[in-house]
Amino acid sequence: MDAGIHPIRDDGGRPRVVVGVDGSPGSRAALVHALTTAAQRGAELEVVSSYPVNLVWTGGLPLEIPDTEAIRVDTESRARALVDDVRSNLSTIGIPGVDAVGVRLVVSEGRAVPELLKRSEHADLLVVGSRGRGAMRSALLGSVALHCATHAPCPVLVVHPLSSVAEPPRVVVGVDGSAESRAALVAALGDAGRTGAEVEVVAAYFPTDYWTDVTLVLVQSVEAIRADLQRRTDELVADVVRERSAAGGTSRVRTTIHEGPAAEVLLQRAQNAQMLVVGTRGRGAIRGLLLGSVALHCAMHAPGPVMLVHPQRSRLTAVDSGSEPAMTEF
Repeated sequence: MDAGIHPIRDDGGRPRVVVGVDGSPGSRAALVHALTTAAQRGAELEVVSSYPVNLVWTGGLPLEIPDTEAIRVDTESRARALVDDVRSNLSTIGIPGVDAVGVRLVVSEGRAVPELLKRSEHADLLVVGSRGRGAMRSALLGSVALHCATHAPCPVLVVHPLSSVAEPPRVVVGVDGSAESRAALVAALGDAGRTGAEVEVVAAYFPTDYWTDVTLVLVQSVEAIRADLQRRTDELVADVVRERSAAGGTSRVRTTIHEGPAAEVLLQRAQNAQMLVVGTRGRGAIRGLLLGSVALHCAMHAPGPVMLVHPQRSRLTAVDSGSEPAMTEF
């Protein structure tokens, strides 16, 4: 065990944050966020790193089998060094509680996604970088981040490079009356309560533009649409805040109503926010998909971290990653 680094305690009652690392700048940013979040939540941190093994056919000769043990040892060494470096930097700049976070390192052979999904069962949060070292590293949202955001059994925090954060800190959450957006509001209030941030609850409306004689269609006025949306949003916020107050949680909350496509409105409001929180599906036309269009657009284009929240899911059937991972605590 390294000096000053504490192992995970198997008390069964501590929250758990899982983060995937692969040596890329994006995964380092994800680790910074995960370690900071674990300190704020009093949670344990599980750092997951995977190494794919590709067997190559060499033109009639036997398959070329790499030295997987050497790869595993090197991967574990690099991941451990990354955690030590990030923890040291966060301690230096005075992030409280970082030194007390218990860390478990999980190193496994196989693809990253199945292992991250398996490790995130019963976790409180899964943290991933928006892009990693894979073939899609030049895309706006890498395949690992996309797959985890779509299938993880817990909230997923997709970490983009953060430009700047306004003072006082602010968490933006999008609501539309769906069960997913209610879950997002609960998550946003919980996170803001731990960091002292204000919560800005954002609802958007987009009046339908009919290509017809307006006299033939009964259309609600823009003023009526806005007033109805304001009322419904205020009722939702009051209900969730009341539940949190009964449980001892408090946050500063304000609601804002905006005209325009929801994804565009949310991205604009998320400028200089410390986090944007959205449900994975809303009330739109493609709400049957595993990841709705608003959630996908925000995950791809947000100026900072985006938390994607599912309503409570049933236990995920774990996908076999091909081998039993090596786990070390430090």
